[in-house]
Amino acid sequence: MLTANARWLGLFAANAVALGVLGFYSTSGAAPAGGGQPPFNNSVEQRDAMVRELREIKELLKEQNALLRAGGAKQADAARR
Repeated sequence: MLTANARWLGLFAANAVALGVLGFYSTSGAAPAGGGQPPFNNSVEQRDAMVRELREIKELLKEQNALLRAGGAKQADAARR
């Protein structure tokens, strides 16, 4: 059985460990409290940029399809001869 002194020593050690762990706790966040640039861009601007890029891709695909159709027609004419 533990003596009273050993119990008090254990209680003291447990409190010291608990206070040591709580000493690392901080109320401030990881990010600075002041202004600055937000971590992500504006979602409306991102969506507008995505729509612009998709429209450009759509136009490029139309152009590519037209070229493929024109090339396919030339190949079909050459195969008929």
